[in-house]
Amino acid sequence: MKLPIVALLATALPLAAHADVTVSDPWARASILASRPAAAYLTLVSDGDDRLLEASMPVAAEVMVHATAVDDAGLSRMNHVTTVELPAAEAVTFAPGAMHLMLTGLSGKLVEGTSFPLTLRFETAGEVTVDVPVLGVGASGPEGGQR
Repeated sequence: MKLPIVALLATALPLAAHADVTVSDPWARASILASRPAAAYLTLVSDGDDRLLEASMPVAAEVMVHATAVDDAGLSRMNHVTTVELPAAEAVTFAPGAMHLMLTGLSGKLVEGTSFPLTLRFETAGEVTVDVPVLGVGASGPEGGQR
């Protein structure tokens, strides 16, 4: 009995890796001037190992991931991160004073009460777009959500 070639290929080829990423609690602080960088925050959870490769939004010319590190002298420094590892089922949180999305080249200031789309590109999950609400200048996170 001959098996159809499709059946043979299906058993010979490994299944492609796939991960879904959940984005929760996205938010940004209102900015005072469009000429100054702003920041956005969120939490990512992937159901399989994945990696954040890129972020973009129409209100910023460039979106970079920055991690905050404290040196031996106690000074905080922001370091550009090119990719963010997302281990399966582990929350990766972007928060004030820690890892965050740095928004530069704003097309206008971020106004409290508005929102903007953020597109995240992952190695396995592909593109995910979420709506990011703009909170007040002194906000520490969305009400009832993670910081």
